[in-house]
Amino acid sequence: MPATETTTFELIQMPLTPTAAITGLYPVGLSSSLPLLLPPPAAGSASPAPISAALISLVKYMAFRGLRDADHLDTSIYVLQDRHRSHLVDTEEFQEVLHLRQQMRAFLSMWRMDPRIRPYVIRAGFYGIYRLRHIIIDWPLITCLVERWRPETHTFHVPVREMTITLQDVAIILGLHIDGPDVTGTCVLDVAGLCGDLIGVIPPDDAIRGSAISIRWLCQQLSTPSPDADEVALQRSARGFILALMVSFLFADKKGVHVHLCFLSLLRDFTQTLSYSWGGAVLAHTYRELCQASLDRRRGISGCITLIQLWSWERLHVGRLDFGRAAAYPAPPFPHALHDDDADVVPGDVADGVDDVLPVQHGVEHEGEPEPALPLGCRWRVPLTQVHNPSGVLLLYRDQLDAQTSDQVLWQPYIGELVDQLPDICLASQDIWRTMSLLICFEIVEWHRLERVLRQFGLHQEIPLACSYEQ
Repeated sequence: MPATETTTFELIQMPLTPTAAITGLYPVGLSSSLPLLLPPPAAGSASPAPISAALISLVKYMAFRGLRDADHLDTSIYVLQDRHRSHLVDTEEFQEVLHLRQQMRAFLSMWRMDPRIRPYVIRAGFYGIYRLRHIIIDWPLITCLVERWRPETHTFHVPVREMTITLQDVAIILGLHIDGPDVTGTCVLDVAGLCGDLIGVIPPDDAIRGSAISIRWLCQQLSTPSPDADEVALQRSARGFILALMVSFLFADKKGVHVHLCFLSLLRDFTQTLSYSWGGAVLAHTYRELCQASLDRRRGISGCITLIQLWSWERLHVGRLDFGRAAAYPAPPFPHALHDDDADVVPGDVADGVDDVLPVQHGVEHEGEPEPALPLGCRWRVPLTQVHNPSGVLLLYRDQLDAQTSDQVLWQPYIGELVDQLPDICLASQDIWRTMSLLICFEIVEWHRLERVLRQFGLHQEIPLACSYEQ
């Protein structure tokens, strides 16, 4: 029609199931209430006005996408579909969000980091994790991502192909070392001997559970070093702080009240601690939690939930915070732009009861160690409101993922000015970002296989080779 003409359209709602979009190999689908636009009836006619062949083809194609057989799966790949939560998405049983277990807020309210132990936390490589602190979790968003996680391939299946969390994401978002020796060792420990040697106090029997000790007891013993504490005492306090930080944020378990001492044995020498592949261990633990949460009607998920959410915010549009900018992909400020008060005591923290953090002077040396730059995840440390984290939006998020298009995905978010502002640890091991290898965290062993997500590295994605879940 001429460019000067205007035509109104009427809405026709097509109720379609999103199940096909969640269970397909390269899933596509429609929103469960996606409106289609058709011209209104011609004057004096009950039939719609003629529409173009292109529009008719589009409607037929969209209907085919939404109404195709949702049970037609490649069972040579999807060997766990009968246990996967995706085939129960449309039932009343799975209209509730997962219960997420992370104890970072409780840890921060319980343990105020003494500035004298900051150099040791920096030297061990965990200061960026501490500065990331507590970010309010969007439970419906995590639930939707778990529904699309496939344990057979370690990827999220979204309409625009497969995506996953990689070593690159862990290094840039969390600022953890991803190269070096694996985080592993024996889990059969002499609790009294190890604690006496590395933290200077032996836990009582009621604070011990197997090879784990109570976080609350650990805090009571080590969170407040004496004013005249020597270097040995401060190092012991730093080991306790890092140990509690690990179980509260990186390797959170179902209850978060005990910390396994297998990690303590790796904190003997802080310089050596930095050399371990903590990023690989966190990713292995995260993969395992996603796999378990996606199967067998699990009601909860633990682990590094913040990593999953920040990965989604960096790459996907669903549930992404809107900072009121005109850009197509609004983003928070760079980590270095956070002022002292903004970085350590933001209104979101105060609202959560976490306001007892000592101020940090950026760029000033503490005990001879300069204040390090912050990883990218710290830029999401902004006040959150009910608008940012609404309740009851699980179905909305599912529909938004069903209707996702390629222009709503940031395949390569870590480019340009973002990369220039990152600390060295985030970019130190770029040569292994695309490695295909095993990820190890003590007894947890998971595959880091990227042949299905090459678009995340700017490469052409071909049909990947068949994978074996048993291997």
